[in-house]
Amino acid sequence: MSLPIKPAAACHFDQISLGEIMLRLDPGEGRIRTARGFTAWEGGGEYNTSRGLRKCFGLKTAVCTALVDNEVGRLIEDFVCQGGVATDFIQWREDDGIGRNVRNGLNFTERGYGIRGAVGVPDRGNTAASQLKPGDFDWEHIFGKLGARWFHTGGIFAALSESTAALTIEAVKAAKKHGTIVSYDLNYRPSLWKTIGGLAKAQEVNREIAQYVDVMIGNEEDFTASLGFEVKGADHAISKIEVDAFKEMIETAVREFPNFKVAATTLRRVITATKNDWSAILWHGGQFYQARQYAELEILDRVGGGDSFASGLQFGFLEYNDPQKAVDYGAAHGALASTTPGDTSMATRKEVEKQIAGGGARVVR
Repeated sequence: MSLPIKPAAACHFDQISLGEIMLRLDPGEGRIRTARGFTAWEGGGEYNTSRGLRKCFGLKTAVCTALVDNEVGRLIEDFVCQGGVATDFIQWREDDGIGRNVRNGLNFTERGYGIRGAVGVPDRGNTAASQLKPGDFDWEHIFGKLGARWFHTGGIFAALSESTAALTIEAVKAAKKHGTIVSYDLNYRPSLWKTIGGLAKAQEVNREIAQYVDVMIGNEEDFTASLGFEVKGADHAISKIEVDAFKEMIETAVREFPNFKVAATTLRRVITATKNDWSAILWHGGQFYQARQYAELEILDRVGGGDSFASGLQFGFLEYNDPQKAVDYGAAHGALASTTPGDTSMATRKEVEKQIAGGGARVVR
């Protein structure tokens, strides 16, 4: 079986994402609380997939988001331009001079090391993206006139506010109307939902969005928290990977949401912050497909690894329309992204394909 993906010649964009882009401030090997300097990157769960598809795999992508028109917003735009993602649909908001009414989001992130896990401290209240609402984007023009083969968004953006939840629903409906493949990364974050209705609201919103999703991505916690499906024998500390239990849950999910054409997740066993077992599994057409095992993968920066998995998966379908290739590209791309700093991938397609073929880490000269 294959996905009903539009031909590239029929669309202006291969992929478009909807989500917030924040300025990531990284203390490197140190701690946020003792830092005297930070490296700046851009990052956002949904946007990261567009950047990976453009920068690693050479596809034409764009992002729908909003930024404040000030020096920080323009810095984020500059990062987006460096990544090759089209900025056509960035909405610019007037700076109020103090950030009282609207601002750009910041994300302080520690990579973690050994027994010390990664730490994220987002500072995103009243951001421009969180104030996006239905009607802010002309979806008929984007999906109907310009055309996109794939649309990606996720549970982080949907959780930013009641208006972003409503906008996400509007967007996935419009994409489906025009025959665009819709993927959604559940990416459950309790901290985002706790002030807007908690777990009950998360499930209400995500279950409505799920009705319009072709490709659903998420780990066992995402599926249980966001959609209400339980993994039998789930280990919430994630000290081991229960593949069979996850398969059972996916089969339950696709019975309830028959519109799911693909369901996929990364499989990660956290040994230490800098050593993880890593793989991925994908359901499609009644069958499961699993990537190679990256045993005791050495991690430099795990943040964004799941987004790089999602972009590799999308590439596998967009380029080959093949589920085994999709999970292989996703797992390899996510593994490589974990070896470099920042939210976004620095890998090349050639490097990804070397890993899929079982290549090692010998020096390249």
